[in-house]
Amino acid sequence: MKPNLTTVFKPQLVETNNNQEQIKNLQEGVANLSPKIEDNRDLDFLQSIKNAITEVSDNQTHSAELTKKYELGIENDLTKVMINQQMASLGFQMTLNIRNKVLSAYKDIMNMPV
Repeated sequence: MKPNLTTVFKPQLVETNNNQEQIKNLQEGVANLSPKIEDNRDLDFLQSIKNAITEVSDNQTHSAELTKKYELGIENDLTKVMINQQMASLGFQMTLNIRNKVLSAYKDIMNMPV
């Protein structure tokens, strides 16, 4: 299950006056959203890279769809739209930085004297 911002805070039936308890519940919800590290030893390096790029592409597509729905008035939650845009932007920036580092390493290896 992918992290979902709507599952962070579930409204409680009983209203509590204790702010610390509410903060604790919210922190526990956010901690449960953090992605679990999976041990995928069966996947090779190329497949892992392909999966990562596909996930970034899917995030960008989803963000564009949400933005379009918001502009058309179908989606009313602006924070959801903005958070998805930021997640897509950060994913793209990280992918671009990784690509630049790989190209830099390749150029360094090609310029090594033999």
